[in-house]
Parts: sequence; C-alpha cells; structure tokens
Amino acid sequence: MVQRIVVLGGGFAGLWSAVGAARALDELGVGADRVEIVLIDKTAWHSIRVRNYEADLEGTRVALDSVLGPIGVHRLEGEVTGIDIAQRTVAYTTGGSFRSVTYDRLVFALGSRLAHPPIPGLGTHAFDVDTHAAAERLNAHIAGLARRESSSSGQYTVLVVGGGLTGIEAAAEMPGKLRAAGVAAPHVILADHAPRIGSDMGEGALPVIDEALRALGIETRGGVSVAAVDPEGATLATGERIAAATVVWCAGMQAHPLAAQFPVERDRLGRLPVEPSLKIKGLAAEFAAGDAAWLLVDDVHCSVMSCQHGRPMGRFAGHNVVCDLLGRPMLPLRIDWYTTILDLGPWGAVYTEGWDRKLVSRGAAAKRTKELINRERIYPPRSGDRRAILEAAAPTVQAPPVRFG
Repeated sequence: MVQRIVVLGGGFAGLWSAVGAARALDELGVGADRVEIVLIDKTAWHSIRVRNYEADLEGTRVALDSVLGPIGVHRLEGEVTGIDIAQRTVAYTTGGSFRSVTYDRLVFALGSRLAHPPIPGLGTHAFDVDTHAAAERLNAHIAGLARRESSSSGQYTVLVVGGGLTGIEAAAEMPGKLRAAGVAAPHVILADHAPRIGSDMGEGALPVIDEALRALGIETRGGVSVAAVDPEGATLATGERIAAATVVWCAGMQAHPLAAQFPVERDRLGRLPVEPSLKIKGLAAEFAAGDAAWLLVDDVHCSVMSCQHGRPMGRFAGHNVVCDLLGRPMLPLRIDWYTTILDLGPWGAVYTEGWDRKLVSRGAAAKRTKELINRERIYPPRSGDRRAILEAAAPTVQAPPVRFG
C-alpha cells in the first residue's frame, strides 16, 4: 500500500517541505510506488510574497508545477477547509466541490494572513499587499488615481498604516508609484500605533530609516490608532480625520486560522509549537513549518514570520517527515544567526545583524544585498532541472546574506 505525505501550502515553507521530502525519498531510494507526496494550495503559484510592495510584480510568482513536476510531487489545487487528526484526513474545496485526502504524515504550512481587526470599513475600503492579487489591486488603483474625478483633498494622499517592515517598504515605494501614475505632488503618510516608526528595527537602524523617509518626502505619524476607514480616508481614535483616497493596511499578522484545529496550545499569533524536528509538539503524525509554526531557533529566540525562517523550516520539515514515516533519525533545526534587510525604496536599504539588530550596512550597499535576496536567493531553481531542484532542498541552513561595501 502506498503511503502518503500531504503538504498544505505552496508558500516558502510549504514548497520547500514538499521538495525536501522528495529529496529525502530520492536519497533513500524510495520511489512513488511506496511513498507519494501531495501538495495542496489554493493557487497554481508560489508567490514571492515579500516582493508584493514593489511597483513591478512581473516575475514575483513561480508556477508550482515548474518546481514540483520535475521531482514527482503531485499538486492539488483547492482551498483547505478542515483537518481531522483522528482520521488523518484533509478536507478541501475545488471547483465548487468538496473533497478529502488521507495522509500518513502531514506538514501544515498554510502560513499567515494579514490581521484584520474589527475596524469599520477596513475590509471594504482599505488596500493591502498581503497577497499577489491584493498587491495587483493596489497598483492598479494607484495607476488610475490621476484619471479619477474627485473633489476630495486626499485624492493623491496615501495613508499606510503599520510602521513595521511591510509598512515601511510599502510606503517607501509609494512616492515613485504615484509619480509614475502622473501625480506631480504625491503625499504619503506612514502611521503606526507605536510612538516611533520602525521601533522594532533597533536603535542603530532607526536614524537610517528616519533619514530615508525624510529624503523620500514621507510624512510619519506615531501614536496613531485608526477607528474607521471609508472611501475618502480614515478617522482616528482621537476623532481626527485623514483625507486619503488610498489607505493601505499593513498592521500585524496572524497564523492561518486552521491552525486552531490542532489540539495544542498556540502562541499569541496563533502559531503551532513544534519540536526542533518541526513535528508539532504532542502529536504523532503532524508537522508544521513557516509562519504557522513557532520554534526556539537557537534555544533563546523564537522563529519569526519571514522567509528567512520559513525556508529552512520547510527544508527540515520535509526531510524529517520522511524520516519519521520510515523510522529513521530526524535532524534538529538550529539557526545561529539572524539578519534584517529593510528595503527603503529609491533611497536604498538598511541591513542589520543579530537579534540586537546591529547596523552593518546602509544605502546603496544594503540595497544590493536586498535585491540579491529578493530576486535570487529566495527563489527555487527555475531551470526545471530535477537534480538542481532536489539539491536546493538539502536540510542545511544557509550562511547569512552577503554584505556589500
């Protein structure tokens, strides 16, 4: 009887879990007649999600079949709707039909979603860059602003809410997007509930972020809470109104809601606790990786919601799910370094190392590192070469990104 490994999600962790599992089976000489790998995702694409803030989204998606096909991973396109651990089944919908698939081992890698608090009008009127489709919608809206008939004083004002990495990167690209759309005097506001924009980036990076945002002409507002959003702007908790035809929500992430179906205690972000092997703590056949899982990567610091951790978590989860199924020793994941490279639009970027975020590079030099990461390092092999794809999924942790300058 053929055993089945099911991977849920085609993002950074899910794709690399599937490829990592295929690599492990290949290394052990186990064919599809003994173990098959199935990946379920709601689209046919692997999205380079961290590039969704960019003006040009061409090339920010990779066809899943171009990676999975050459290595024999079967893809099912559908929306996962439920997980039954007792029966070891996954329910999903496709083309309006309800279906299910059984598993012998499962990797839960459905990732995270943008948090949407119950703010009136937020879901209806705000934009975001959480998905490729959402990013395309925002860019199309920006491109059409100059053609819109409006008497609003905020027609050419963009309010970006969320002063973390995503919000800063989205705001830094916005003046250029507006000018490309024919807006002569763009007005971009970057607001956050924290007193200072980019407060999580560390003291060394903060002056760099401030300098870049000033140079780009971006207005910053700290200590701001949004109470409501409408087609012409946002109302703050203080009652103040900001007129803006474009409100971009970048405030917070949560693990995929289906993580709640596992009988384990989750963290404040809804993530599942995993062992260094990536097996969900207390469960027999289920693993988790990426944004939906949390792990002490170095015995002290918890994994973060980023491809920096999602990719190695996926590679190790894929390797270990095969080892667990076949009764072989699993490998523990340990990551002894941490970096943050924040894109600051045309101004450049800022690069920090360590959990204390020591500043090591800024401006054009840091931008070279950021582009190397975003356009090369985090992509799967696109050659279609089976061996190259499998080798890229070795259960190892890459060295930190290269520094320039």
